[in-house]
Amino acid sequence: MSASKSETSEAAEPLGPRARSGTAQDDAVSEPCSELLAALLDGMDAALCAFAADGTITHWNREAERILGWSPDEAVGRRGFNGWAVRRADADEVERRLMAAMESPGRQVDEFALLRKDGGRVLVRTQLARVLGADGRPAGVYCAFSEVHAQIDLERSIALSEALFADASWGVVLVDVDLRPTTVNRYAERALAAGGGSPLGRPLGEMIVEGVEQLESSLHHVLAEGAQRGLSELWVTLAEGAEHPRESAGSGVVPGSGGSPGPGVPPGFDGRRRRCWRSGFLRLGSPLAEEPVPLGVAWLFHDVTEARLADQEADRLRFRAGQLHRAGRAAAESEDPTAAAMTYLDFALAGFADHAVVDLLEPGDGGRLIRSASTPTGAPGPCLPVTGGGVPVHYPPGHPALQAADRNGSVRASVPGAASAAERAKWPRDRRWPRDMAHALCTVLRSRGRTLGVITFLRGPSRPAFERPDAVYAESMSSLTATALDLAAVTAR
Repeated sequence: MSASKSETSEAAEPLGPRARSGTAQDDAVSEPCSELLAALLDGMDAALCAFAADGTITHWNREAERILGWSPDEAVGRRGFNGWAVRRADADEVERRLMAAMESPGRQVDEFALLRKDGGRVLVRTQLARVLGADGRPAGVYCAFSEVHAQIDLERSIALSEALFADASWGVVLVDVDLRPTTVNRYAERALAAGGGSPLGRPLGEMIVEGVEQLESSLHHVLAEGAQRGLSELWVTLAEGAEHPRESAGSGVVPGSGGSPGPGVPPGFDGRRRRCWRSGFLRLGSPLAEEPVPLGVAWLFHDVTEARLADQEADRLRFRAGQLHRAGRAAAESEDPTAAAMTYLDFALAGFADHAVVDLLEPGDGGRLIRSASTPTGAPGPCLPVTGGGVPVHYPPGHPALQAADRNGSVRASVPGAASAAERAKWPRDRRWPRDMAHALCTVLRSRGRTLGVITFLRGPSRPAFERPDAVYAESMSSLTATALDLAAVTAR
């Protein structure tokens, strides 16, 4: 405290060696305990003053001087606020409420309108508590106060923090400089606790198996450069996600082939917990440091997986509808029905598959499949008829193409997820497909109530497995292709 006034007290003095009159005594503040008390009071962020039992001000710190403009020399020794720090009309009421705290145990919260030295008024929120003397009886009152708007800002910040970490509809995670969650709200805990344990203090890589590099890169950037502009969307796969049940052979997936997830699973899911989080990041700095000291990052996110999958599916449907329309117009300009059939396949392959093979049933009772058309195996190219009219293909029993022909439907197959490199290389070779293929979709060619053959669409290992919407699109193209091939067979007779 910069200045004070004191004299010998007849009883115990509140908060230190101060007296009831306004006469300054330098020897009273020369004691080490008084100097320490003065330093503590002047270093407080809150304004503080103290009153003796008769209402005389005994203490006044620098924050009180900053708010009201009155220095300690001008304040200490005065009796109450009457005539200088409150309006005369309010003085009696303010004094009564201040001194009433001596009769009440605990802390009292009140609000007063005080006067600044320049004549302006300021509304303050006070915390009042009695001070007991050495004999245990009330000896005075201390009053800590701050401007109401500052107090409301603090309370609003606390209330916001509590609301965010309670039932907010966004995930909120506070991450320290080591990129470990230190505080999470309920939404974030449900999203991150893939293994059933708490995410607090755990490395992000233990909870996220894919996409963690992008997340950690964003966190590092915010720690170094500050908040990013706008929001970003992160696709992540959570650890220890529940596996979706595989479809049975009767549902269109070859048993043991590593088929696609079952019904109700959105396209793009691989059986693990893959999510899309719309995220925002804020750097946290200490308000008490002279220079900004990063305390970590506030990461706010919201799960938008379903919306993004719906957008992707809508885009896919629009593209495929456009492909069907363009394929029909292009095929209509072909005089040769076989060329029209190849045109349909070329349009079907765009953005859908890497290769396609067409196996037609041999006329007669044999029922063998003849490789009639295919795309080149060495490099991308159009689907072309096989030279010489076709080559018989000897598919082993249970082959997906044979199953599709038997069922008059579609069958999907994929390399098993746990297959070794040798098994992955052997898988397409055993099925008479181009090498390096990992996913297949066989769909039947039907026209005029007859099965003409099978089209097989193939994808490499870098692409996802075929899904049910893919089978619907393939069946739409195969019906057009089958009509053109049937017309070609009729014309050739």
